[in-house]
Amino acid sequence: MQKRIYTFLLLFLCVLTAEAAKVDTLVIQSPSMHKTLKAGVVTPEGHGKKKNGPYPVLYLLHGYSGNFSNWLKTPPQKDLLQSMADKYQLIIVTPEGGFSGWYFDSPVDKSSQYETYITQELRQEVERKYSTISDRSGRFISGLSMGGHGALYLSARHPELYLAAGSMSGALNVSRIDSDKLLESIEALLGPKQENQELFRQNSVVHMVPQLKASGVKFMIDCGVDDFLIEDNRELHRRLVYEKVPHEYIERPGAHTWAYWGNALEYHLLFFQKVRAEALAQ
Repeated sequence: MQKRIYTFLLLFLCVLTAEAAKVDTLVIQSPSMHKTLKAGVVTPEGHGKKKNGPYPVLYLLHGYSGNFSNWLKTPPQKDLLQSMADKYQLIIVTPEGGFSGWYFDSPVDKSSQYETYITQELRQEVERKYSTISDRSGRFISGLSMGGHGALYLSARHPELYLAAGSMSGALNVSRIDSDKLLESIEALLGPKQENQELFRQNSVVHMVPQLKASGVKFMIDCGVDDFLIEDNRELHRRLVYEKVPHEYIERPGAHTWAYWGNALEYHLLFFQKVRAEALAQ
């Protein structure tokens, strides 16, 4: 009798595991960069069944020195993305953004064209292989640090693609970065800062308020009060308020850590859920 109960429980657990959110690794050949890149794709329970979907998609960007697997492996909360995909019934894509790609197309380094890769090549591959809502009404983008910059930057430059965008601890002013290591990484993409100051400004989200205002994208900016990037986040918030650009701004206890970002993700998902509900009600 005990053996039968044990076997039943084992089978039940196997069914639960089979039905839980699934993680795939996409391998994508990038024509723009002439190299192969990877992306994580988390699909909610039930994806693939005819009666389910299509699903909204969140593109979730990693930070400086990271890679596509960071959001899948590093948060303190075990299986964070899987639980969020199931809870909010959406697909979460974690793109590769390079060690220091900054999510724009470099005019200097032709092997660093992450704007084109994410907005075109990766997006098209995700929409070809998965049951997605393939228009801006079901497409969101967010990220941490360098990825927070990338999410706002890409949404401002491609407002036709995203309904809403979020930034966690965003590095929002690349023109003000003075750390030798970080500055060197940006100069490798934009050229020497002294000779290309206007290009640095053009690629800094804090100087892109006119584009953010015109985009029609809904924005959320989120940063810890102990984060070394807090002043740049506050500056963007002040500029958006001055220009009367609707957005949500949050400061919470915390620093530039995975504990903060793991906790922040659900705030962003709630915001995206609300924006989508409002859009569908119109």
